[in-house]
Amino acid sequence: MSEETTGADGALPESTSHVIWDWNGTLLDDVGAVVEATTVAFRQAGIRVEVTGESYRRSFTRPIRHFYERLLGRPIGPDEWARLDHAFHLEYARLEDRCALAAGAREVLDEIRELGWTQSVCSMLPEEYLLPAVERQGIAGHFVRIDGLRGAERGGVKLKNLIAHLDHLGVAPSGTVLVGDTVDDALAAGGAGIACILLDSGAGLHDSETIRGAGVPVAADVPEVLALLRPGAPAPRP
Repeated sequence: MSEETTGADGALPESTSHVIWDWNGTLLDDVGAVVEATTVAFRQAGIRVEVTGESYRRSFTRPIRHFYERLLGRPIGPDEWARLDHAFHLEYARLEDRCALAAGAREVLDEIRELGWTQSVCSMLPEEYLLPAVERQGIAGHFVRIDGLRGAERGGVKLKNLIAHLDHLGVAPSGTVLVGDTVDDALAAGGAGIACILLDSGAGLHDSETIRGAGVPVAADVPEVLALLRPGAPAPRP
């Protein structure tokens, strides 16, 4: 499945019952830490490529190994990929402590709970980093399930993980919405048969043109996500 096409049809449920949140760049405002950790990983490997927010957004894709190849303009072998990925996660774990929740996220999580909807997290961050991060933010109690990567897999696409997440939840797909910040989130939602909303703050991992080309509703921030999900909401922006 390529990043340029999506199976999502852009339609949101008439009645939402469950919201699946992505973590990095969605609930957690950590784009700066992600870019910095990538820069450090490259520098430690002796790679002299400057990574900026602009170059990151211009090249970003999944799997992450392909993204690194775009940034470097050359193939990356399995051993080099493993070293870069390990270095990235060590540096990211150091930087993550200074990251805060996205503006309005805590309040939106509270409002969704008051509406009686359930919520969960499905992330491509390894669980050894994800679970402590959610706990540090004091919001773990909002979620009926929190899933990150387990085992040695790193940097892949989200579809398989999202399907497994949905299988564990047992929620109705017709009332479920994934909220994310990348085209891969939209692709995963489309493949899993659920709706999706993408965030476009203007300073995420993708540029706005890429986000708006994913074929799903787009919100400028987390509070607007809730506005789109409420019954009787106006038609979402494409």
